[in-house]
Amino acid sequence: MKKITVYLLIITLICMMGIPVFAGLSNPTIGINVLLNQEVTKDILSDLQSHGKVQNIIYEINAVTMKIKSDELINIRSLPFVVSANPDAARNGAPIDTISAENMLDGAGTWNLDAINVTEPGFNNRQVDYDGSGVYIAVLDTGLLDSWRQYFPEERIAEEYAISFGGGGGETGTVSTQPNKWQHDQNSHGTHVTSTILGYSMYGNPVNGVAPMATIIPVKVLNQNGSGWSSVIAAGITYVADLKAGPLADYPVIINMSLGGPSLDALEQAAIDYAISKGVIIVASAGNEGEAGMGYPGAYEPVISVAASGWTGEWVSGSSWWNAADVTDPTDVTEFYITDFSSREHEGQDLDVAAPGSWIVGPYQVNSGQISYYFLGGTSMASPHVAGIVALMAEKQPAMTAAEAEAYLEDSAIPMDAGTRSILTGPGGVFYDIEWGTDATGAGLVDAAAALDMIP
Repeated sequence: MKKITVYLLIITLICMMGIPVFAGLSNPTIGINVLLNQEVTKDILSDLQSHGKVQNIIYEINAVTMKIKSDELINIRSLPFVVSANPDAARNGAPIDTISAENMLDGAGTWNLDAINVTEPGFNNRQVDYDGSGVYIAVLDTGLLDSWRQYFPEERIAEEYAISFGGGGGETGTVSTQPNKWQHDQNSHGTHVTSTILGYSMYGNPVNGVAPMATIIPVKVLNQNGSGWSSVIAAGITYVADLKAGPLADYPVIINMSLGGPSLDALEQAAIDYAISKGVIIVASAGNEGEAGMGYPGAYEPVISVAASGWTGEWVSGSSWWNAADVTDPTDVTEFYITDFSSREHEGQDLDVAAPGSWIVGPYQVNSGQISYYFLGGTSMASPHVAGIVALMAEKQPAMTAAEAEAYLEDSAIPMDAGTRSILTGPGGVFYDIEWGTDATGAGLVDAAAALDMIP
């Protein structure tokens, strides 16, 4: 039994690196993603079936997923109608009580919302004229906890569009939908991410969000341990793009992806391009690999990527600093730093802006069904800040394109040079120095008020 456990651990680690699971075997069966240069036809499917089993067809982006013997991969790549073919890439990132408030618009401000000039400390203290009304944000993540209604108003969650996708190359190979699984998450990651956008109820007390009147579409694309596959991510992106092209054609639609992996999958890229062509704006985390470089899809140029920043005021004034301490106005860049885990930009990668991603409070459950809140750090926490700001921008300019949104954010960001800051390690901790280079900051720290002012 111990040997089996070790083997499973090794296989899991290999999958997370995007390597075919049984690469050491002579001719293993693997799951692959195939992108075509033309529409999917019966003749093409027949040809592909001679090399393996076609599992899924994504007609919108001319792509299929397959199960094949590994030695067939080179043959499939040589077919005249195939643009690319690669093993599916790995990706990381109850009670039904309803809270009484319909939104968190008048909720308490927090340090991270103060840092991006959305709120000040205290209640009912927003600093911008927009709240995300009329804007949909699809959170491609782990879904929501069973207890999500105890954190978020039902009015802010688009249950009619919520969905779960599962499977992928590392599991059954077939990407499938799973009714209602989106609201039975055991991981909490997607719930915490959503809380930054909407705000949340903390034991009955409202905490503000970046865009508290936006409508969230939960799209579960990661499994219960927070990992998944690029084929599943692509299915989720395509689903949201089709919503934008259909029932949500008259509304701005944004995707937040607090997830990533070490390489860009062609299927995922095609899905992103398709979504942007339909008018969707995509925001994603830069990754938590530090000097090892950015993750994908965040590093892909059309995506608005977000690094993680922190504040030198963390823990300085005690345990209540996160919602009581006041960030200097106007924002003083010397009071902020880039976290050591935030991925740096390498050649061929595109890092856009930085946002709070250190010591972010939100709903996070370590015991199923037990309401609890935790500080989390990661570019996963930084990305929803920017997705929320984009929602405010889209409320002001509903026809805004992805390229325009990125330009507004970058042009209004507060430039941040390479530097060193001294920060506390945590409650009762000690000061230590943290440093970063220009490859860590993108255009600088996001500023919601300034970005809104950029829009005519």
